[in-house]
Amino acid sequence: MKSRKAEGQSLMTTDLLKEGERLDDLERNGLSVIQNPGLFCFGMDAVLLSGYAKAYKGDRVMDLCTGNGIIPILMSAKTEGDFFYGMEIQSLSADMARRSVRLNSLEEKIDIIEGDIKEAGIYFDAASFDVVTSNPPYMIQGHGIAEKSDSKAIAKHEILCSLEDVVSAASYLLKNGGRLYMVHRPFRLADIFEVMRRHGIEPKRMKLVYPDAGKDPTMVLIEARKGGKPYLNVEKPLIIYGPDGKYTEEITEIYGY
Repeated sequence: MKSRKAEGQSLMTTDLLKEGERLDDLERNGLSVIQNPGLFCFGMDAVLLSGYAKAYKGDRVMDLCTGNGIIPILMSAKTEGDFFYGMEIQSLSADMARRSVRLNSLEEKIDIIEGDIKEAGIYFDAASFDVVTSNPPYMIQGHGIAEKSDSKAIAKHEILCSLEDVVSAASYLLKNGGRLYMVHRPFRLADIFEVMRRHGIEPKRMKLVYPDAGKDPTMVLIEARKGGKPYLNVEKPLIIYGPDGKYTEEITEIYGY
């Protein structure tokens, strides 16, 4: 027989889930996230970024292109950040993110803003955040897009926002000395560094992510600092799978298994 608490949680879950959606257990602090396979579901890149980004006591954190809110939700458990915002332009994704926040009773810790990151100044004052995170669209517009209005295409391709838009918004939102954390693709590294420097954000450390030791990197994690001095620390690479085909110890620690 379910306890009253369990019954209450079950009723809330039923009330918050919509047709076609599922509830995924994040296996950390009892947190879950609402997802819709018909839209864009989060992947390992978001989880890795939530483990790479740092937020300290008193920090205000903004996640640009937040999708279903996975990064603020995970960082609320992994860091000591004071308050987390997520900004998402797609209505359906923003709605899912808000319901996930409510499901996890994180309303006093996380707020989701439905809006265009290019208009961040409408919602927030300049230099009002200590940390900005982003898992932005990776692909340059036009690379294999079947339908520009498709939510998955919008999440993967620079249709509604570009790398320039993300970095420009981060530069506006960050205090001097504030930190930008981003996960992206290695083939865009030259673009990333050029755009960051043009907007006064200096890359400070980066970590390449490899599927296994014998393959090329598929992701890069970057920390940059607004107004920082030039010096880039290239960290030890992160390997996802070991020789036995299982997650490496570092990956299991990030996931919290």
